[in-house]
Amino acid sequence: MIKEIKTPWGKIIPEVSLFPIYYLLFIYCFIYILPYGKFFIGISWFDWLRSEDGPLEWMQFFEYAFSSLLAFLVFIRQKKKDVNTFIWLLIAFFTFLIAGEEISWGERLTGIGIDSIANLNVQGETNFHNLPFFHNYLLDPVFEISCIFLGWFGWRKFKDINALPKKDLSLFFLFVALFYFYFDISWASTTEQIRNDQEIFEFLLSSGICLHCLRNFRYTKI
Repeated sequence: MIKEIKTPWGKIIPEVSLFPIYYLLFIYCFIYILPYGKFFIGISWFDWLRSEDGPLEWMQFFEYAFSSLLAFLVFIRQKKKDVNTFIWLLIAFFTFLIAGEEISWGERLTGIGIDSIANLNVQGETNFHNLPFFHNYLLDPVFEISCIFLGWFGWRKFKDINALPKKDLSLFFLFVALFYFYFDISWASTTEQIRNDQEIFEFLLSSGICLHCLRNFRYTKI
């Protein structure tokens, strides 16, 4: 439930969850300047948080894995087989796929991978989203299009489909689309490309999907 915000000028009742705003303010206004990171872990707390195989990426893995389980349970509970049922099955499948990709299908845990894939991979790991063609040309547009669909087009045009996130979760997806659009467009600008903080923003995407799945799991009858 979205709570009203009291200000000196009156009350504000937002129609969307403001967690993404609070989260980004916490990251960039507090973690960004938090001292003594290099003394304790060798790098700044901010760089550690957003690093590959860092805490935010692992949290994304757990959220996607949990979302896959929840979506599959919602799919099983659906008595009426319709478009919602099909979409829940797709969510279960794709979140499982993304969870596996996040940890390179266990290679980051076991060190065991497939050399034929790793040798072609941009990061030298056993995953498919970092293969050159997908990584260089498709990955960012997929993020942008899917996040715009989940954060705006879906709930606006398909209000009867409960398998799609509702309006109140919009910012979890739209901030991700905005970041990737700005990151890509900076390639064509007259200045240097902006810093790649993708893990910070991708955490919002996984959190939005996880909250959506959890909400529907709670309200779907057994």
